[in-house]
Amino acid sequence: MTNPSQYASEIYLGGMGGTRPPFTTDPIALEAAAKQVLAPEPFWYVAGAATSGSTARANRAAFDDWRIVPRMLTGSTLRDLSTTVLGTRLLYPVITAPVGVQSIVHADAELGVARVAAELGLPMVLSTVSSFPLEEVAEANGAGTRWFQLYWPNDEDVCLSLLARAKAAGFTALFVTLDTWQLGWRPHDLDHAYLPFLTGEGLANYWRDPAFLAGLEKSPEEDLGAALMRWLPMFTGTDHTWEQVAFLREHWDGPVVLKGIQHVDDARRAVDTGVQGIVVSNHGGRQVDGAIASLDALPGIADAVGDQVEVLFDSGIRTGADVLKAVALGARAVLVGRPWVYGLALGGTDGVRHVLRSLLADLDLTLTLSGHSAPSQLTRDSLQARR
Repeated sequence: MTNPSQYASEIYLGGMGGTRPPFTTDPIALEAAAKQVLAPEPFWYVAGAATSGSTARANRAAFDDWRIVPRMLTGSTLRDLSTTVLGTRLLYPVITAPVGVQSIVHADAELGVARVAAELGLPMVLSTVSSFPLEEVAEANGAGTRWFQLYWPNDEDVCLSLLARAKAAGFTALFVTLDTWQLGWRPHDLDHAYLPFLTGEGLANYWRDPAFLAGLEKSPEEDLGAALMRWLPMFTGTDHTWEQVAFLREHWDGPVVLKGIQHVDDARRAVDTGVQGIVVSNHGGRQVDGAIASLDALPGIADAVGDQVEVLFDSGIRTGADVLKAVALGARAVLVGRPWVYGLALGGTDGVRHVLRSLLADLDLTLTLSGHSAPSQLTRDSLQARR
């Protein structure tokens, strides 16, 4: 898809025949639309945040603190949105974020996202806690670019087994989430007493894993309780250390990216460990209430380590302008999650495709109408701070 903004023309021309798009093109309206079709439990599992929601609100507010300064007569008619991340050329500076247990919003789940990502030329990052085994997701993704997100197990054998399986299935980079070794206080989930993993949802990678199964007397299908009791202490309750990053680098021969960096000193420590990338992220506001907005953390981190390690960004991306601002502030590319999850809820694979095509079209138009023809032209001079 070389001209993503063509999607607007397709919609307008379709409207001439009386056919309107089946889903909203307003990225801010997606959440409300998804709320209408989902039960409260899965909706709030996706949309909810830690405690008061302060961090999630800060993530969005931080984008409004920066304004794009359009430039005129720059010859931006022809543009190239491509960039390079972890040695891979991408058509756009956009990556689908690792979102777990997608089956709670639609049966297509990760398989639909894998197909759309490959179709649109977007890398996908698959969550450890996916609803389908990573091998099946890889098959659906075909020749697409796919990276694996690791919730670092507190069991060395299971960790090594997951890494080996991911590598064998064509996942070429490892994204290690650092900020969710224990779940934050999430009132919406707590009020509903809702944790989908406790019914086995989102645990397909464990249920398929030989090292995990070796510790069970019966299969998870035969004894779910025993399987859950083996999984819970493996997934949660133990923080790792900087020194242990060497273990992952030793057992993964591709790029390693640390996700959840919010402090400049942690970014520097990440560089010292020899990893290839970091994701400036607060987990979409789901972990620490009152934490710094990810976008507020980004410029300082990019200044400190952007010439030594790949700096990626997530938490709060909704629009094309958001992508532009994050890149201008130092991100090589962004990870986007909730918007396309809402699309998944609204229409399965078709909903994901619509939301991602809409985001790419919005990015393309925002880039060119602000006088830029490539992401590489974006700098802080492209923006003006409101404060």
